[in-house]
Amino acid sequence: MSVDTQKQVYLFTHGRMDLQEKSINALVAKGFSKDKIVMASPNKVGNVGDYMAMLWMPPNPDHIKIQVITKVEEVKPEGMIGLWKGVSKDDLFTVPL
Repeated sequence: MSVDTQKQVYLFTHGRMDLQEKSINALVAKGFSKDKIVMASPNKVGNVGDYMAMLWMPPNPDHIKIQVITKVEEVKPEGMIGLWKGVSKDDLFTVPL
């Protein structure tokens, strides 16, 4: 599976900031552009075609789940997930941590 290096990658650490640098390095090694990796926040979602990189499984993740955004619907923000509640995605592959 080839990675589109022009697309944003939204990184979800689930509060594991201690793993942020390690996960960014793992994504770069897999072909993602370091300057396109952004920390996901509940009040800003990506666009269709952008990637989501989620540390999995909380609270002690051992890999990163890579997903592609397939649909973005407007929703009322909800808790920690915020606007991401309206995002549909497909699993692509995983990257070991």
